[in-house]
Amino acid sequence: MANTQQEGFLERTFKLKENGTNVRTEVLAGITTFMTMAYIIFVNPSILSDAGMPFNGVFIATIAGAILGTVMMALLTNYPFALASGMGLNAFFAYSVVIGMGVPWQTALGIVFLEGIIFIVLSVTPVRQMIVNSIPMSLKTGISSGIGLFIAFIGLQNADIVVADPATLVKMGDLFSGTALIALLGLIITGILHALRVKGALLLGIIIATILGFFNGVTPIPEGVVALPRMADWSQVLFQLDIKSAFNIGMIGVLISFLFVDLFDTAGTLVGVSQQAGYLKEDGSLPKADRALLADAIATTGGALFGTSTVTTYVESASGVSEGGRTGLTGIVVAILFFLSLFFQPIIAIVPGAATAPALIIVGVMMLSNIRSIKWEDFTEVFPAFVAMIVMPLTYSISNGIALGFITYPLIKLFTGKGKEVHWLVYVLCALFIVYFIWL
Repeated sequence: MANTQQEGFLERTFKLKENGTNVRTEVLAGITTFMTMAYIIFVNPSILSDAGMPFNGVFIATIAGAILGTVMMALLTNYPFALASGMGLNAFFAYSVVIGMGVPWQTALGIVFLEGIIFIVLSVTPVRQMIVNSIPMSLKTGISSGIGLFIAFIGLQNADIVVADPATLVKMGDLFSGTALIALLGLIITGILHALRVKGALLLGIIIATILGFFNGVTPIPEGVVALPRMADWSQVLFQLDIKSAFNIGMIGVLISFLFVDLFDTAGTLVGVSQQAGYLKEDGSLPKADRALLADAIATTGGALFGTSTVTTYVESASGVSEGGRTGLTGIVVAILFFLSLFFQPIIAIVPGAATAPALIIVGVMMLSNIRSIKWEDFTEVFPAFVAMIVMPLTYSISNGIALGFITYPLIKLFTGKGKEVHWLVYVLCALFIVYFIWL
């Protein structure tokens, strides 16, 4: 009886049948999404500690920010998108702003807080939603496919299948090294399971690869099972932001950089994962885009208060979508797992990048399939989409791909006599991106 009442509550809250899903599928999708993005729990504190922030405090702040953002997204939109401190944004925070410019990390948190407030204001007005919905459908497809390539590239790097090379920038790694071998085995196993349409293929692949990693030392032996979080550590970063110093005139450039990168990283991720989930309308607009952007903005603001860099929507959400996640229940499961990770740090810490890499690669393959919807007979649609798509992995930046896509799209339309097909806001954004690149 209790289970029936619980399922009834979940059905009313998340409209599972209406979205063609069920509790089991949503739970599985949530676990998969969490497994593919759980690395941020350890990577983010590692990066921000380079900027002088206490590792253990940022560890708790990272989890708190992820829980806040993911729950807000689930409740405001009923979308299966998870949020956490953004990769790239945290590197910009630590290495460019704090270390490179000598800005205290407390002030940098203050800037992130102001950025979040600005985005909250823009999200409750039509401005931010207009920007997302003004993106042409071909660019949205290029962005989605580009994110797929980007995710796959990250997976190949995590697997040590692709490594750095001073002459050619990248090259093939040693496929029989510990990490690459486990990743390749995981990729083959996960690929077979997915081709056979086995439910939870990505998650099973991660678990199997983690177990295989014990045999060659890639997966470390856990030091324990449970470790209680020390709240005294969190107090070192909680509410430690310096908003007053963030209002300094010299910080305007930093604030603008955060705004641009966060806005278009978020827009690109929302568009890419939404297309994967089938949420985009025929005209390319995203229903409830305003609520999704508001959830993202609230998460950034809360994250700064908690003591972490910009919190944003995660591209790894596509892994849960690929497992059938279609509602906010997926996000609630992710949030619950983030909370539990506070107490099971030793177990979560053993999942190696080699085990999650296959999931990222396969998700990339699935997202690349969106490329079929581009109008290949119209080069003015194909070229900007290709630019956006290829620039993302090659410059390691979603926002760079979006920026160059926005610059090339209106220009090629304008000079081929098709300028009237372009939304006026796209011209404005084109000009802003040109100025942005010049200013940088």
